[in-house]
Amino acid sequence: MAEAYAFLKGHGTENDFVLLPDHDGTVHGELDPGRVAALCDRRAGIGGDGVLRVIRTASYDALACSEGSRGTASEWFMDYRNADGSVSEMCGNGVRVFARHLVDAGLAPADRPLPIGTRDGVKTVTFDGDLATVDMGTPKVLGDTTVGVGEVTWAARHVDMGNPHAVAFVSSLDDAGPLLEPPRHDPAVYPDGVNVEFVLPVGERHVAFRVHERGSGETRSCGTGACAVMVAAALADGVDRAGRDVAYRVDVPGGTLTVTWTADDRVLLTGPAVLVASGTTSL
Repeated sequence: MAEAYAFLKGHGTENDFVLLPDHDGTVHGELDPGRVAALCDRRAGIGGDGVLRVIRTASYDALACSEGSRGTASEWFMDYRNADGSVSEMCGNGVRVFARHLVDAGLAPADRPLPIGTRDGVKTVTFDGDLATVDMGTPKVLGDTTVGVGEVTWAARHVDMGNPHAVAFVSSLDDAGPLLEPPRHDPAVYPDGVNVEFVLPVGERHVAFRVHERGSGETRSCGTGACAVMVAAALADGVDRAGRDVAYRVDVPGGTLTVTWTADDRVLLTGPAVLVASGTTSL
């Protein structure tokens, strides 16, 4: 049996994660994909949409799995893995949960902005009571594409929030069916797969969506997806952003997020970040 190691469990609008404290990188090394998949297994493991390894940036840079120096702009690095063990660039709900753990563990202060290193650069998290806001950076709107489920195909907008998204507007959230398999997409546009959002307009600056995340399947929420959805909805609505911030309410099966597209072209994601359990495992 493997040696026991510490874990935590947390979620952001029920997008849930297993957190692995590994500050100097000596506990999990290169973090085997099989271990990630075992931890995320909802029947034989702890269960989660992904794993967040909590590691210092300098320690991550020293590992063979590092993609190169992350610099010193942030003390901590969020080593995020999808539920199938694959590496992912960014996770908007995950980075809030990651930051919440650092604050609760006394590893970072709650009263000033907290920079977190990710594969999509440094993201800064701020806290307001139970809510956390992360600056997700500037969105990239990369054109139009299509996605499909079964015999149905929808037009979709390609939005990159550090990871790729295809945002499709539907007449009912049931239109996408059970989402047990990845929706069809253009492999020339998304050679590494894509997160697909099915979006229902609800009211003025108010949308709801379901999402199929690459490497994880349908999840109860997706932070980067909420940002991509808000950007696509604002563009579809023809919202005038000149000189002002624009905010949308974004409903997901696991709760509600607020996404703000600022006058200086940055996207802010606000929502809860909750830790629910901690312990040890030998998975």
